[in-house]
Amino acid sequence: MSEEKKASNTDKNVEETASKDSIKESQEAKTSASETQEASTTQEEELVTESIDVIKDAKTNDANEEEHDEDFVAEDEEDDQDSDPDDLDAALNEDSEDESASERHDIPKKDYDSLSKEELIKEFKYLLNNHKVQAIKEHVTELRAAFISQFEDEQEQAKEKFLEEGGNIIDFRYYSPLKKEFNSLYFDYRDKRNNYYKNLKKDLNANLETRNALIEELKELKNEVGGEDSINTTFEKFKDIQERWRNAGNIPRDRYNLVWNNYHHHIENFYDFLHLNREFRDKDFKENLDKKLKLIEQAEELAQEPDVNRAFKELQMLHKIWKEEVGPVSKEYREEIWEKFSAATRKIHDARQEYFKNIDKVYEENLDKKQEVIAKIETIAANPASAHNGWQKQMKEVNALREEFFKIGKVPKKENEPTWKAFKKATREFNHNKNSFYKNQKKQQYENLQKKLELVQIAEDNKDNEDIKVTIDLMKRIQADWKKIGHVPRKDSDKIWKRFKKACNHFFDRLHAEKKEVLEEEKGNLEEKNALLEKVKNIELSGNHGDDLKTIKSIIKEWKDTGRVPHSKKSIEQDFNKVLDGLFKKLDLSKKESELIKYENRVAAIADEDSNQALNKEHYFITKKIDEVKAEINQLENNLGFFQHVDDDNPLVKEVHKNIAAHKKTLEIWKAKLSKLKSLY
Repeated sequence: MSEEKKASNTDKNVEETASKDSIKESQEAKTSASETQEASTTQEEELVTESIDVIKDAKTNDANEEEHDEDFVAEDEEDDQDSDPDDLDAALNEDSEDESASERHDIPKKDYDSLSKEELIKEFKYLLNNHKVQAIKEHVTELRAAFISQFEDEQEQAKEKFLEEGGNIIDFRYYSPLKKEFNSLYFDYRDKRNNYYKNLKKDLNANLETRNALIEELKELKNEVGGEDSINTTFEKFKDIQERWRNAGNIPRDRYNLVWNNYHHHIENFYDFLHLNREFRDKDFKENLDKKLKLIEQAEELAQEPDVNRAFKELQMLHKIWKEEVGPVSKEYREEIWEKFSAATRKIHDARQEYFKNIDKVYEENLDKKQEVIAKIETIAANPASAHNGWQKQMKEVNALREEFFKIGKVPKKENEPTWKAFKKATREFNHNKNSFYKNQKKQQYENLQKKLELVQIAEDNKDNEDIKVTIDLMKRIQADWKKIGHVPRKDSDKIWKRFKKACNHFFDRLHAEKKEVLEEEKGNLEEKNALLEKVKNIELSGNHGDDLKTIKSIIKEWKDTGRVPHSKKSIEQDFNKVLDGLFKKLDLSKKESELIKYENRVAAIADEDSNQALNKEHYFITKKIDEVKAEINQLENNLGFFQHVDDDNPLVKEVHKNIAAHKKTLEIWKAKLSKLKSLY
């Protein structure tokens, strides 16, 4: 439809219609003001909840607020007034009420879900102080959702802890200064936003009255053409009306097309009345035609723009220029240029419609993807790990899924809230299981701490114990127990380990120092025994059995009194015994007598140790030897049964009898040693 036809549809009885419209618009302005006041009252009533006192207190920094919990300020439910993408006129007028609406697209968004509550509050303050309130709604909505999500997780953890400690759910209160600060900011935001739209409504109605008045002035101009005023004067008035029209500002969206068609109709009428002076009219027509041809060229270029949203935003500006800034053209071109401009417009609009159809499919695909992510988180939450490493792995998986969820993009509007709730439910379930596990771990760690503190006390109490042997066993045992206990709280781990290590090291350092002293003493003993061994090797017996026996016994006593030698040099004892065996042979002592003389040295050494353990060990050893010898004798005697009909002169029989006799002598020696050993009990 041409501009002329559009205008003609509104031309019937235009003066009467304009008059009626003026009356109707005045009534609508009053009604609108009344509705605005009622809406304001309704909004204020909605805010009268348990949280309103908190919000007021947040603005006055009431110090007594810590005693009470607070609700989040109710979310602003004002419609975005998105136009129907299938309605071309509505779409072209999408932001006609708000000249600054395009600014919202120039404010970069952050990943609000990755920010802490403190960072979210800082970002909220920045947006509120540095941008127009009508341009930050999407940012505030996402920022608010991120803050509430974090707060609810924190509150849930606090509630679980409260209940675990035996609290009653009725008595649970959770206070957060950050929540109070956030509510205060959000209250200020809503207050500014509501005031902005109230003022905007007033301004739109005022602008509507101004434009209707300009139309009335324009209608009167046709009566001046050819009158007393010159054509120049009338045309200057016309240009002044056009300029004031351009600067009149936006009007309510639902009135835009009607008012513009009315205005444009009278513009064309004025030019038609300029037939008395074609020079002015033709010149202006030509200038307008050039301008509109350029607008058509720009619109056709926009049709090639791949970003359909950007193209449509710029197309809105071209239509506004076409309607607001450029006047009519000659009748012969009006239909043609409007059709060209409409064709380019329709092409961009069709691309936009296709975009919306495709974006719905994308949103559906995004919904499927997000539901898959939620299902994966639910699976992980339903199969909690049983160890720290497993939880660390699951935490990485859930964090990766969480990031994937936010990167996927938008879902259909009706599915947005259910999807978000399902996501929060799944992540909250996982976090609940994780927190329960680590709370139990923490409890176990405190139990471990008490056990380790007991071991620390034992180590500190015995670090100076003089009973070395008993303390060595004790220290080894508590060190083994320490390794079995498990982890303690990290803040205590290093501290108690240092205490335990210090006590153990104190004992073992003291033990090593004493051993070092003993080792030095044993080295001195070794030198003395080496000298004594050489002396025994070179001894000359007198031939008097009694005197020589006394001499040997005195040497044995001196050897014993010299003390121990280093363990690695114990073989010197065997060397000494070999020399003694040689001397005993020279004295013609029996094996039993010589063994008992040497054993006295052994018994004396056991007595010096002052240890029942060594005595018991020696007793067990001798009784075992006695049993072994008895068993050998019994075996040999049993073997003689096979030789009942064999003469005693048989070599085999003689050998058996000889072995039996030897074992009996050995048995006597062991019994004699046992008798000497028992004297120590």
